Amino acid sequence: MNIDVDQSRCVAAGHCVSAAPEVFDQRDEDGVVVLLDENPAEHEHEGVREAALLCPSAAITVREAERRS
Repeated sequence: MNIDVDQSRCVAAGHCVSAAPEVFDQRDEDGVVVLLDENPAEHEHEGVREAALLCPSAAITVREAERRS
């Protein structure tokens, strides 16, 4: 899983922190998203996906890693 955040698009709604608090935080001064963990554990992936879906400004992009067989 690859996660990108575009801080310039963030509107500080905080949905990302609610969905995945171990992966996202907000800056104290303006509430803009901060990525805490670029490589979250697998058990956190669903929360990261939810955070991206809930983000009202689409500031979070998630790309799934290709699985190797």
